[in-house]
Amino acid sequence: MTDQHAEQPDQTGQSGVRAARELRGHVRWLDTFTPLALGVLAVASGIYTYLGVSGLLEQTGAMSIFAAVAYSVAVSVGIFVFWSYVMRILPALTGAGSRIGLGLATVLGSLAIVAMSSWLNAAALAGSAAVEQHLAVTVQDYQAALERANSNAQAAQGLGLDVARASDGFTALSQQEASGALSGVGGQGAVYRVLTQKADELASLQSLIEAQSIGIDAAFAQGNEILSRMRSLIVASGAVEQRSVAFAEQSVRLAGVITDLRQMSVAPLVERAANDLAASVILPELDRTATIRDAQNATITSVLEALELRAETLAIAAQEVQALPQPEETTYTPISTADAVIRYAGNFVPSWAGAIAIDLLPAVLVLILAVTQAAIREGESRGDPARAMTLDDLEAAMRALDRIEGARPDATRAEKVAAIHTVRD
Repeated sequence: MTDQHAEQPDQTGQSGVRAARELRGHVRWLDTFTPLALGVLAVASGIYTYLGVSGLLEQTGAMSIFAAVAYSVAVSVGIFVFWSYVMRILPALTGAGSRIGLGLATVLGSLAIVAMSSWLNAAALAGSAAVEQHLAVTVQDYQAALERANSNAQAAQGLGLDVARASDGFTALSQQEASGALSGVGGQGAVYRVLTQKADELASLQSLIEAQSIGIDAAFAQGNEILSRMRSLIVASGAVEQRSVAFAEQSVRLAGVITDLRQMSVAPLVERAANDLAASVILPELDRTATIRDAQNATITSVLEALELRAETLAIAAQEVQALPQPEETTYTPISTADAVIRYAGNFVPSWAGAIAIDLLPAVLVLILAVTQAAIREGESRGDPARAMTLDDLEAAMRALDRIEGARPDATRAEKVAAIHTVRD
């Protein structure tokens, strides 16, 4: 019974040693091409880094090309050396403190790789699309500003109805005065002249407001035409840098149109006219007859009160129009591919994932090796490796022993066994 219990742990230990030896064989086979694969990843990252750096450099001469090549080569070498260090050393560490320390160094190195390479890789992968996204966002901002400026101008044009009603009201009062319905004295006397004076002022203001509608409609149509050209530049073929230059020219024109629309608002003019409506009354000479003069004076006083009320109403309406939200100042700012990728990173998550993965993929290999080395150490610790020798191992040991005896016939048995273990390992 005791022998069975002793035999079972021994068999478990032997199987663990065999598994560890098998894993070591796999690791040796993987080591034959792992450096090559790591070099390919480093070179690929360097190529995309070169494309990203080329998009950042403003000059296109030989020195710029040399600078981009030098940077990309440095990135490739840095990635290859860094992951070679980590891949060799981290799986071999056994102490918790040393593993934590090297793990922190690995995280720091990974962040450095992202900072010097990954964002440039993302710029190479999605730089043009990110710049086009920037152009599209700018068009939306310009469209919102154009529509807001046109809406405010059209709201100011609505004041023309209030002015027209006021003008018609004073015209109707003047006709009533001509028939004697107001002051009791028919004809075109003092009251009639005051009423017609204000009716003519308001009619002139109404004509000015109506004439402004043509300019507003033309400016809004021109702004939409420019917006259409800007949208066509976003989806046009060709290098995005050249399209950005044409886009900037159109944006300057559109900014001018928006400024013109803001200046075409008649709200300030209506407010000034309303303030002058009651203050600029020219009182005519009243009739010499006392009775008629008193009647005219009373009627003119009522007319002036009506003018003040109408002027206050127009001024308040004009102030409400001027209090409407103004269009935001929109200016197109050219942006590089790298800056565009960073600004609109949320729209290009797959490109960022690919750019980072090509640099940090070796971290997965490091983790695999670390787990494998831990399994190897655990398996070898379960039993005596000498008792788990296979027939091939025994034949290799015998051949090694023959070579040792031939080379060192006077060697001790302990030295020979140590040499056999060295050959086996």
